[in-house]
Amino acid sequence: MAGKGKFHYGFLIVASCIACCFGPCALTFSCAGIFYAPVSEYLGVGKGVFAIYMTILCLSMTVSLPFMGKLIDKRDARVVLSVAACLVGAGLIAMSFYDQVWQFYISGALMGCGDSALLYLATPTLINRWFKKRNGFFIGLSMAFTGVGGIVFNMVGGSLIASGPEGWRMGYLVFGIIALVLALPFTAFVIRSYPADKGLLPYGYEESQTNSGEATQLAAPTGVSASVAMRSPVFYAIAIVAGFIGFDTVIYQFIPSYAVSLEGIAPTVAAMAATLASAAMLGQTLGKIALGGINDKGVLLGLSVGVISGIIGLVLMWLVPSQVVVMMIGAFVFGIYYASATVQMPILTASVFGQREYSSIYSRISMVSSLGAAFAATIWGFIIDATGFSLVFIIGIALAILVWLLGAYAIKAGKKFEWTE
Repeated sequence: MAGKGKFHYGFLIVASCIACCFGPCALTFSCAGIFYAPVSEYLGVGKGVFAIYMTILCLSMTVSLPFMGKLIDKRDARVVLSVAACLVGAGLIAMSFYDQVWQFYISGALMGCGDSALLYLATPTLINRWFKKRNGFFIGLSMAFTGVGGIVFNMVGGSLIASGPEGWRMGYLVFGIIALVLALPFTAFVIRSYPADKGLLPYGYEESQTNSGEATQLAAPTGVSASVAMRSPVFYAIAIVAGFIGFDTVIYQFIPSYAVSLEGIAPTVAAMAATLASAAMLGQTLGKIALGGINDKGVLLGLSVGVISGIIGLVLMWLVPSQVVVMMIGAFVFGIYYASATVQMPILTASVFGQREYSSIYSRISMVSSLGAAFAATIWGFIIDATGFSLVFIIGIALAILVWLLGAYAIKAGKKFEWTE
């Protein structure tokens, strides 16, 4: 192990996680919307019909998460994540050649398998293995790059789409190549599954414990076995928390529609619909970094900050809709809660169950989050069509309160588990 003040290989693991979030994950999730209009117009189908590929992608993630979790636990992470990156890159490249809507659904299924490992599992698993301090900050920092990638590549993609009548084809082709170029060098050549693979201790162990024999011993992951965890009420509490957060975060997609609906009473707010969505995206990006650092101080504190931010954001947007500044603040603060889905959940899971079979446990918890997100847009849409937006805000606030109660229970009850190697 490197001595004090020397460079630790764990920081290259962080760089690898950033590359995966900035590349394949951002290109899949943060940039999908720019293709809806041009592709659906070319195919002669409605945007909703074309967007089914994203629902299929989310369902594919849900189904593949347990399998990917076991692979990352048992196999070389370099192989698993390289295959995952290839699935995403190949799916995007293939979309540049399609002429039928059903073909996009195939890419959605392939990309979902890859993104399940890259988005939900790679960053929290590797960073929790490689870091014993500041791991929350580094998880948040890495995850924030899904938003940074969205900002950068939406501009690139927009220019490519505008370059010709079928510019979307070039957009998908370039995005697929970028996904592979950014991710594969790191997944294939940099990533190592455990610090012991490099004869190191995780970053944050005491410097006195530095010989390679101790490194191998101390690097052995400790925690609760998956079989024990998944028979406990705590596991189901955390899974429900993940589902509720996943459900709540989809409200973000309806912020522009909500703003437009206010045109009669607040035309200035309606005109700022897209800006409100950007404010929420900025809140999500910065919130990931902030929540990561806060969780290093305490997991319950991180959970509380995320939930309180969500409640404040929803209340502001619901009760003060006519004020542009208040709406902007509300959208931004709600974005911090949105960040909980990919930052708070892996940290909460690791704090309760440890690293022994973390990927197997967290993959199943992520299934609930992914499944909730897959159907949330449809359910929220039906509620809005039937009753308007007020009920959405009420349910969203209620779910956030339940998130805190169940999360606090899991943290307290989880202290009773005995961790073993």
